Amino acid sequence: MKINLVEKNITKVKSDIEIIFVDSIKNLEDEEILENLGFEAKDESVVLLAESKKIYVGFELNYYDSIAIAIATAVKKFNSTKFKNAKIQLGNLNLKALVEGALLGSYIFDNYKSEKKKKQKQELNICIEKITKDLEKIFEDSIEISKAVNKTRDMVNTTPADFYPETMASIAKKIAKESNLECTIHGEKYLEKNGMNSMNSVGRASIHESKLIHLSYKPENAKKKIVLVGKGLTYDSGGLSLKPADYMVTMKSDKSGGCAVLGIMSVISKLGLDIEVHGIVGAVENMIGGDAYKPDDVLVAKNGKTIEVRNTDAEGRLVLADCLCYAQDEIKDIDYIFDYATLTGACVVGVGEYTTGIMGNNTQLKREVVASALESGEYATSLPFNRFLRKTIKSEIADICNIANTRYGGSITAGLFLDNFIYNENKEKWVHFDIAGPAYVEKAWGYNPHGASGTGVRMTLEFFKNIK
Repeated sequence: MKINLVEKNITKVKSDIEIIFVDSIKNLEDEEILENLGFEAKDESVVLLAESKKIYVGFELNYYDSIAIAIATAVKKFNSTKFKNAKIQLGNLNLKALVEGALLGSYIFDNYKSEKKKKQKQELNICIEKITKDLEKIFEDSIEISKAVNKTRDMVNTTPADFYPETMASIAKKIAKESNLECTIHGEKYLEKNGMNSMNSVGRASIHESKLIHLSYKPENAKKKIVLVGKGLTYDSGGLSLKPADYMVTMKSDKSGGCAVLGIMSVISKLGLDIEVHGIVGAVENMIGGDAYKPDDVLVAKNGKTIEVRNTDAEGRLVLADCLCYAQDEIKDIDYIFDYATLTGACVVGVGEYTTGIMGNNTQLKREVVASALESGEYATSLPFNRFLRKTIKSEIADICNIANTRYGGSITAGLFLDNFIYNENKEKWVHFDIAGPAYVEKAWGYNPHGASGTGVRMTLEFFKNIK
């Protein structure tokens, strides 16, 4: 769907249908009809009055989430009609929420449908009497951000037969070419030569070679240097600690962290931000076979730390460990390090399907990240480290275990494991994003469809925008 920002009074804009936001039906022209239809001015309430060519949609509060959900709800109703264009008055509504809600809410993934619904060309005109440079910038950026989120969704939704480490590397190269980024791809010989045995072991049993992907955006006179690290498990069987059958379904989503990093890198140059950004992804497939790594193995990570493997299904942290070390070895004078991973089911249990768990050593930085997430329309909350949980990942035979000796606090102990691979000079600069809950949900929610949501993209870009 195409969206236009139109500098005209809405009454002068010709359109097949008008979308009207409603926080109260009192004194509306169609008040009686709406009452008879049982319409309420609440989020996700919508009614189409075909004869009067109006879509009424409810919203409860004039803030990002409510506005984005409302426009997504209205657009879905609009898409179900044969009308070709719709209009809406911007008024005091949030433009960013309108644009992103419309584009994210109209997303469809039907690549594997044998019979696809014919997509008609539809347009949404957002009407305003005066377009300022600031509004135009918000409008253009919101379109690009929405494209990046939907690109991330497409990658995550693609099946493991069609999306494996080599595929991820090829997409990274394409993004680099389109966005004028530097791109380096390393294979397993590099991992072995450079002591990245933690990551290399995870992909050993797969027929697909593991890939370390490094994208770089380096504008002139960058005011900050940021590293993004993503878990790119293109499929996770659990390895020899094999997942139950039901838990293997949806494991194509275990690449969501890496896909979020690629999504962010695909748009960063288009937003014109004056920050240097490095995107690093560990693209690996965790399978079973004669060469699979095993429980009881002791792995040596890039920084020399030894890891006792007690569960091969705690593999994402092993990949991230080496990727974090690589980032800090190869990139100097870093201002922020963010890593993204569908790391633990414990995080979903703790904060629900829709919320990202934010962890790290810097309380103020975590607060800023959570604030950016909420401002962007994503949900996030901070989870605290503590010294007692740190003791639960100690090993009797190695430096550290890849799982804790307790079933409680699993998302935090996973974060504490990663902390062992953050160098002392970067401890206060690092934040871990556990996106296991919202990255992939098997039911539609708000303006997110069944499947991938593109979690991580908007909250990170919002943080970038607010960097001083």
